[in-house]
Amino acid sequence: MSAGSPPLFDPVVQIAYYVSDPEEAARTWARERNAGPFFVRRHIPVTDVTYRGAASSFDHTSAYGWWGDVMVELFTQHDDAPTAVRERFARGETGLHHLACFVDDIGAALQRCTDAGLVVAQTAMAGDTLFAFVDDVTRNGHYWELYEGSERLRGWYQFVREASVGWDGSEPVRVLG
Repeated sequence: MSAGSPPLFDPVVQIAYYVSDPEEAARTWARERNAGPFFVRRHIPVTDVTYRGAASSFDHTSAYGWWGDVMVELFTQHDDAPTAVRERFARGETGLHHLACFVDDIGAALQRCTDAGLVVAQTAMAGDTLFAFVDDVTRNGHYWELYEGSERLRGWYQFVREASVGWDGSEPVRVLG
């Protein structure tokens, strides 16, 4: 990459860990790291899942909270469908899964990844947002999650961040819908 060209990834806006129980993990993060509060979304609707070129599914639950300057996502996959999650973690395992970045143009960002020798492991739609997991496990030990920073998505990040401002530690886990 030459000076003046777009970065491979924009600044990290989220760090995500695979966990067995997002609600319990959120309580631990709140207690041990003063992160939160966490907002839980169960069985997040995801469509058009493609994993390494084949159709798949991705049934997951996530807890989202704020920690320092980034959002933290603590999530689990409920089924055993082939995904960029299941290829990295079996049931009962935990660990860093991905760092997420907003991009201005996901098609262009994915092309930069491909040009840099990285493989797009999974794509899917969450509502009207296309997101992708880019495999960087060999080089950096995790995936990158890329998605365009739509007004709706940036609003969600702002909501979670604002909830953390002045948070007194009460009600560390809040289930949505």
